[in-house]
Amino acid sequence: MASHRRPKQPSRTRVTVLTATAAAAVALSAQAASADPGAKPTRSEAKEKVDRLYEQAEQATEKYNGAKQRQEKLEKEAGELQDRVARGQEEVNKLRDGLGAVATAQYRSGSVDPSLQLLLSSDPDTYLERASTLNQVSAKQAEALRQIATKQRALKQQREEAAGKLADLESTRKALGERKAEVQGKLAEAQDVLNSLTEKERAAIAAAEKEEAAKAAAKAGSGEDGSGANGSKGGSKDGGSGQTGSSGKAVPGSGRAGAALAAAQTKIGSPYVWGATGPSSFDCSGLTSWAYAQAGVTLDRTSEAQANDGTRIYDQSQLQPGDLVIFYGDMHHVGLYAGNGQVLHAPRTGTVVRYEAMSNMPFQFGVRVG
Repeated sequence: MASHRRPKQPSRTRVTVLTATAAAAVALSAQAASADPGAKPTRSEAKEKVDRLYEQAEQATEKYNGAKQRQEKLEKEAGELQDRVARGQEEVNKLRDGLGAVATAQYRSGSVDPSLQLLLSSDPDTYLERASTLNQVSAKQAEALRQIATKQRALKQQREEAAGKLADLESTRKALGERKAEVQGKLAEAQDVLNSLTEKERAAIAAAEKEEAAKAAAKAGSGEDGSGANGSKGGSKDGGSGQTGSSGKAVPGSGRAGAALAAAQTKIGSPYVWGATGPSSFDCSGLTSWAYAQAGVTLDRTSEAQANDGTRIYDQSQLQPGDLVIFYGDMHHVGLYAGNGQVLHAPRTGTVVRYEAMSNMPFQFGVRVG
């Protein structure tokens, strides 16, 4: 008779391992299902992703602005150098023509002064050394030769400098194109995410942002927290009162900062357009530079550069109306302080110039423009 042995039971350790493995497999399967790239994101997920993409687009926008400013500067410098080279060459030609006239006259008389053979030489310095040894150059001719030699040396240096500027310009144009493509790519990706939502969901997001902006505007003009611009500690540098009006807007202090904030307030509702500097549309640094320009102050073009356009203020309670406010560690966003912890700014693509709570973004410091 065949013997029937009882099957060996798995050890407790093995059962535990098998159970854990099965649980992990289930968890991974569920995670994979939830991470299905084809799955439609929820409204909150979509908004979070869109906000992140818009922030990345703004980072690229400020880099684009910097590259564009550099391109414009290089174009101007290269143009000026090329003009100087052209004028210098004309002067050299006139000097050489003057010596040529003397040579022609001597040739007709049957004797050309050896010194005038310079006209056949591309190296005036070497010729001068030889000619001075032979005492064959008159004082007047020697001075003309020296002028030619000096101007030719200057022309050579200017041509080299112009060539360097043009090479930098080409590199900058390439970087400008890359930044532009990056911005457009991020914006297109964000639009794809928004298009995945229903019209009702998009309307709900827009309504929530509008409501938040209205609350920020009311708070900017309320004076309720008694700190910063309204009820400011130490008063305004420009002598402004920092009070608020019945219109619900922070009343700007006097002086340039106040005038800049007042100018920006006239642009509330204007659309954000990347790379724009007004007067009908703006990006973040475009708004601040335009606003201060109305007050007679020229700011740098980018938010990162504007961070160095005045005295930095790290204590939010010391901010006053019109001070620049810098956000994010890489300083890619800037707005104007509007009082009570609120900022007036051009947020991002798809929005308009509006008030917003500073707490919505990572504050770095304020800048009081000198």
